[in-house]
Amino acid sequence: MFSEKLMPRFSDTDALGHVNNTLLPVWFEGARDPVFRFFMPELDTSDWQLILAKIDVEFHAQLYYGKEVEIRTYIGRIGGSSFTVYQEAWQKNTKCASGTAVMVHFCFENQSSLQIPENIKIEMNAHLFIAE
Repeated sequence: MFSEKLMPRFSDTDALGHVNNTLLPVWFEGARDPVFRFFMPELDTSDWQLILAKIDVEFHAQLYYGKEVEIRTYIGRIGGSSFTVYQEAWQKNTKCASGTAVMVHFCFENQSSLQIPENIKIEMNAHLFIAE
């Protein structure tokens, strides 16, 4: 698991007084950097090797301004050329949101998917999500 902590800003809140639901996909994407590094250690966008195929977010509880949020990032599933990233947002010991992102190892030059190398699969396996 990878963990990243952030503090919601006042501008992250909506008219109802809690963190706006549009922020979770942004926070989740930012917390995927360690996963991106499996494929591009320097995060060099001129040699980017991943595309996003699908995202979803499920809300379990409200998130609030002024209270630290922890984003937990796991690998959910590893396929031949694609994999799923599973993420959770926690605040005050409560899982407030969860989501998945399906990523594809991709060659932009050929516009086609690539097999995930075995050495990367081994690294990813160390971060597999295990349901409680």
